[in-house]
Amino acid sequence: MSKAEILAEIPRLTREEREDVARKLAECNGDAWLDSDDPLTVEEKALLEARLADMEANPTASIPLEEAKKRIEARFCR
Repeated sequence: MSKAEILAEIPRLTREEREDVARKLAECNGDAWLDSDDPLTVEEKALLEARLADMEANPTASIPLEEAKKRIEARFCR
């Protein structure tokens, strides 16, 4: 598949598929290109980094995303 064909196909993808493509590009090229128009502040990035470090240091303290979604929906989507 040529580059032109790939670029023509992108608008036909679902949002989820485009996110998968973005993740794959990030894997291939590193994540630096994602920061060029990043709306996060330095403080927000620091908070995310701290939470990620905490999650990695305490893996048993977290729950799977699907479980978190279920709890949120049960609490707020009645």
